[in-house]
Amino acid sequence: MDVLALYKEAGAYHEGHFLLASGRHSPKFLQSTTVLQYPHLTERIGQAIAEKLREAHIGARLVVGPAMGGVVLAYEVARHTGGRAIFSEKVQMEGGSNAMKIREAFTLSPGEPFVAVEDVLTTGGSVMKAVRATEAAGGRCVGIACIVDRRKEDGPLEGYPLIALTRLTFDTYAPADVPDWLAERPLQEI
Repeated sequence: MDVLALYKEAGAYHEGHFLLASGRHSPKFLQSTTVLQYPHLTERIGQAIAEKLREAHIGARLVVGPAMGGVVLAYEVARHTGGRAIFSEKVQMEGGSNAMKIREAFTLSPGEPFVAVEDVLTTGGSVMKAVRATEAAGGRCVGIACIVDRRKEDGPLEGYPLIALTRLTFDTYAPADVPDWLAERPLQEI
C-alpha cells in the first residue's frame, strides 16, 4: 500500500508551517482525519495493519486507540482482527499535566493482551499515554501499530514491538530551532 499516495488522494497531505501535537514544527503534515472519514480508505488501512500484525505474530483481540484520533482506527483494526476496540481519553492531572484513562464502561481481564494503534507516530507520546492507561486498567501491551512512523529512529517504541504501514521522516524542529525559511511561513496549529 502506498500510504503517501493514499493521503494525497484524500487531500490529507499538506505543506506549509505546522505546529504538531508534539510541540515540534514541521513543513509537512499528514491529516489522518481527512483520510479516516472515508470508510473505503479506512477499511484498507485497518485491513493492512491487521495483516501486518498477523505477519509479525502479534496477536491480541483487544485494540486500543487514543481519543479522538485513534478511535476510528482502533475500531477498523479490531474489525479485521476479529477483536474488540476501546479507547483511552484525555484527563487533566493535578498540576495541569495531561494523561489518559480508560472509561469505567470498558472492562479488561487481568493481563489481557492488547495492541495500541495510532495514526501518525511523531514522538509516540499519545500512544504511550494510551498504553499506560490500558496497562493501569489491567491490560498487557503486546505491540503498537500505526499508519505512518515519522520518528527519526527505527525500531520498537519504549520496548514494545512497532508495526507501521510506512515510514516517512519529514523534518521537525524544536521551537527554538525553527529555520528562517520555515518561520517566514504562516504557522498553523494542528
